[in-house]
Amino acid sequence: MIKSVLEHIGGVGVYGVLSICLFFAFFLGVLMWVGRLKQSDLNSISALPLEDSAPGEPAETQSTRSEL
Repeated sequence: MIKSVLEHIGGVGVYGVLSICLFFAFFLGVLMWVGRLKQSDLNSISALPLEDSAPGEPAETQSTRSEL
């Protein structure tokens, strides 16, 4: 059924080429964004899953954790 529907749409081949072009443009954009990140930003992003505090809150030190 889908094949018969797609056969009746004029210029359906353009949609495949357009989707591949959009995918590569997005992929290259993400690569350029990652390439421009500073090392300090990468270090803070990589530590996020290990932090107990929410972003924007001051991180607890070792001494304040032992008091709890």
